[in-house]
Amino acid sequence: MLQLNDLIRISLRQVVRQQKRYLGVLLAIALGTGLMIVILTMGDEVKSNLNKDLDLLGGATIIKVFFDEGGADRMDRPEYFREGSSEAVAALPGVNATTLVHMAGGYATNDKHDTEVILFGVDENYWKVNGLGQKAGELFGREAMEKRLRVVVLGEELALRIFGRLDVVGEWVSINRVLYLVVGLLDAGSVADRGKWGYTPLSTMMDFWPNVEPRRMYVRCDTWDDVVPVAERVLQEIRSRQKANHLKVEVAGEAIKHIKRIVWWVELFVYFSIAATLVLGGFGIWNGMMTAVKSRTREIGLKKAMGAEDIDIMKQFMAEAVALSFIAGVLGVGLGYGGVELATWLLKSSAPRELLYLYSLMSIVFTVLLGLGAGFFPALRASRMEVVSAIRYE
Repeated sequence: MLQLNDLIRISLRQVVRQQKRYLGVLLAIALGTGLMIVILTMGDEVKSNLNKDLDLLGGATIIKVFFDEGGADRMDRPEYFREGSSEAVAALPGVNATTLVHMAGGYATNDKHDTEVILFGVDENYWKVNGLGQKAGELFGREAMEKRLRVVVLGEELALRIFGRLDVVGEWVSINRVLYLVVGLLDAGSVADRGKWGYTPLSTMMDFWPNVEPRRMYVRCDTWDDVVPVAERVLQEIRSRQKANHLKVEVAGEAIKHIKRIVWWVELFVYFSIAATLVLGGFGIWNGMMTAVKSRTREIGLKKAMGAEDIDIMKQFMAEAVALSFIAGVLGVGLGYGGVELATWLLKSSAPRELLYLYSLMSIVFTVLLGLGAGFFPALRASRMEVVSAIRYE
């Protein structure tokens, strides 16, 4: 009976000798294994980065919460978000950030020229929730809210209407007879209408404008999977803290369904491709081992004539199949590690090392099982050969 170390040595030697025959099989299994490691390890990170791209998602991860003034009785006092409501919603699981908003109309005066404007009173989280940036200057933050500074961020179109130019950072503009310092120019992104509006701290608007109370809240969720459960929790949370008879919640239901459908098809295609690659690799092992059995028929007969038992022959061919798949698995782990490093560099994030090591180990185990499965029938066929027929085989 063959010793284990002899079995391993003989199997590895046979794989090395037949490397040209097995090259395609090695590459197929290695590629499939590497892709599987990358996708399983970086799947959540890719999804997280995808959810951060609001332009790509069309704002599908943003929930709009507001008081429906049209549904309220004229005798009722207008409802608005009380202090602490936004913070309570922000603490809910699945919520990334919240912002309070009030919209009002007015006139901007510059060089005796009046321009009709729509001004939004927003807090410091508005930019984060909507994924906005600046084209010039800066976007005001918490300090402007706390100190109730008279500052304003203008959209490009609004800046052109008021000043006739875009280099307006540092200029003063009078809106409803209140002077505001222009601190930034907004990058409207994919929503062109944002370029038509102005933005000032909500606290400042409440000081200088009549009847200003936050009646709109935007809630940004971590992922599109969080949108529906968060929307349900938002209603419960706010109604537990204040009167909210006419509170409404809007979610981009159709957009979320469309995104999920696209992601599902992409994932299906990717996993099908990986499965197909691994199946082809397994078939390659089976075909290669069947060819090896046929080409070594006389060798098998001679070994049996010299006293080798059926189980010894079967072990040898099974070991060769496992050795082939194990080498392919090791190469796949190397490709997977390189793919994960590339993905982390592209996503500017860090890979979860525990998952990388776990899936690498699982991949090795899987490829070994693949080798066992693909090599079983050829090994069984080799072990059942008749000695005389095998020796006479030409």
